[in-house]
Parts: sequence; structure tokens; C-alpha cells
Amino acid sequence: MILVTNDDGIFAPGMWALARELTAIDRVVIVTPDRERSAIGTAMTLRHPLRVRQAHSVISGVDAYAVDGTPGDSVILAVSKLCEGQIDMVVSGINEGLNTGDDLLISGTVGAALQGYLRNLPAVAISSLGTDKASVETTARLGALIADRIKRGELPGSVFLNINTPRGAVSEIHGIAMTRPAHKSHVDRAEEGSDGRHRYYWLKRREVATDAPEGTDISAVDRGLVSITPLHTVFFGHPPPNMDEAFCQSLFARLREQPTTH
Repeated sequence: MILVTNDDGIFAPGMWALARELTAIDRVVIVTPDRERSAIGTAMTLRHPLRVRQAHSVISGVDAYAVDGTPGDSVILAVSKLCEGQIDMVVSGINEGLNTGDDLLISGTVGAALQGYLRNLPAVAISSLGTDKASVETTARLGALIADRIKRGELPGSVFLNINTPRGAVSEIHGIAMTRPAHKSHVDRAEEGSDGRHRYYWLKRREVATDAPEGTDISAVDRGLVSITPLHTVFFGHPPPNMDEAFCQSLFARLREQPTTH
């Protein structure tokens, strides 16, 4: 069974598009936060109880649950209680916007996938620069292709992948590249304000205007390529899986085929 989660909440259209594509690969269950919980990283809820409600599912045969917690909480609950012993893979997304460079360190999408990986499950975080229908459909199709490769044993079960897609339909994508995270995608700072009585602060994000080095995730997406970053090799020093240029070319060829309609 594939666990689908995200950090954009139970109503996020990208998550539902991804889940629908994944039903062609295996049984699917959805467990997500009950609302948008972006930029929360690997946060877990430790000081108050979590509540779960069954949500209305628009996909026949797919159960959906909404958790009043973080993306990481959702995965922990799914794996240890709601679907104990049934989850074979965690796919987190489709995030609305990229999770490249330093952003992956605070991404709830990546944080959710990490909880699966820490429980010895293959895990994929997937994000799209575009939120239009064509971009989301392309990203969902790619997520299903990756999940299929994992299920067939063509990729090691120890993978932890961060995938980012450029904006546009399949015909507008130039290829797929194996990448590493770029450095400094944003600079975070505090801005001061006042309501007339009290001082307050807003945390603001500013994109860094710099040319990312070739081979990084930001550079790939800027060139119209899908970026696949194997985070288990970056964070944990595990040997890289059998993912190389030939793998990327084969995956891209499959992606450009007519997508299966469900």
C-alpha cells in the first residue's frame, strides 16, 4: 500500500491528482494534515494529543484521513496506527512550489517523506513549480512512474528522493537530471512593525539572485529539467542507488508517452 501525504492539507488538488495516478500502481491511503502546514520541516507534536477524522475521498476505494498535526505526525500515525503493517512506500506531495536548495531543510513535504524513510520505507517527496493543470498532471504522472520503479524493485527500497518539476506539460520539459541540493535558495530575516501599542516582527523570505552551479536542483529546474535528488546519499552517506543518466533517459521516455487516464 502507498501512503500519500503532504504539507498543503487535505484539500490540496495536487495531492489528489498524485493519489489518483498512484492507484494504477498499488492500493493508496491518504493521511495528511487537516490544513496547510508548510515550512514546518520535521516538526512533531509531543505536548498535546492528536485528533484524526476520516475525510471525504473523491477517489473510489481510497480512504482519506485528516490529522490536526504536522506532515510528520501524519506519517507516524499512518504507519504505526491507522495502517499498521500495511504501508510499503511513502509519497509526499504534490507540493505547490519547489523544494530546492536550502528549502528542503524546512520543507514539510520533505519532512513527511523523511518519517517514512526513518521507518525503512522507500520515500519520495515531489514538488512542482507550476500549479496549473498541465504542470500538476505531469508531476503526478512522474510520481507514479517513480513509484512503479520502486514497487518493481528497479530501485533500491532504501531510496529517499526529493523531486522537483519545472512548470509546464510533458512536451515542455527538456529532460530529467540527477542532482544535488544547491546552497542558499533564500535568505530569511525579520522585519519590525507596530500596531500603535506593541512592537511585532514578521519573518520574511527573500530569494537569492544567484546562478546555481551546474548539477544542482535549482540549476536543473531553471533549465527546464526535472530534478531528482537522492537525499539518502546527501544526508546519510548511503551508497547511491542504480540511478544514473541511463535511468533518467529511460524515465523521461516513459514520461513523454501518452499518460494513462483513470
